[in-house]
Amino acid sequence: MKEDILEQIVDDYCRAIGYFTTANIKYRPSIDHPDYKSKKDSVHSDIDIMAFNPLKSQDDRTLVINCKSWQDGFRTEYELSNIINNKKISGRDAKLRFRELTIPKWASALRNKVEEITGSKKFTYILAVTKIVGNKETWEQNQDFLQTLGNPIKMISMREMFDYLSENMTTTPAGSDIGRLIQVLKASGSI
Repeated sequence: MKEDILEQIVDDYCRAIGYFTTANIKYRPSIDHPDYKSKKDSVHSDIDIMAFNPLKSQDDRTLVINCKSWQDGFRTEYELSNIINNKKISGRDAKLRFRELTIPKWASALRNKVEEITGSKKFTYILAVTKIVGNKETWEQNQDFLQTLGNPIKMISMREMFDYLSENMTTTPAGSDIGRLIQVLKASGSI
């Protein structure tokens, strides 16, 4: 089950562009990893949405999507500054919110989980957010993230996904609550 509205929109968007999807896939570093620390690594992280299309090229065949439905939007420079400067947010290291991008053993665990499911460690990591505040390329092209993850990184906003869905929605009854809502809004002239 998808946890929040943004995850539901991401799921519908991925299906609309031709992907099979699954949600809330748990992963964590292996206890055999040399840097494994039970106090820090025993709690699972999860892939919010994983999308797979066997007809796509290698990097785009699998999408690994992390959703951040923050009401104020995602402030790229602020988040990067917090990570780079080892800031604490609500008493927790800022880098832990993106440990798959900032901590090698977590990036390895993510790649291993993707390989376990798809047969390949190649994928595109997507950060889906309510709103992008700032320059998304700052995040997508961060060399530390790219080196740690070993795969391309993209960002997408809820607006981009919603616009795509509303422009491409047909009158055939949608298979999801979000899709059906968009159809009803279009039929009413609200969008």
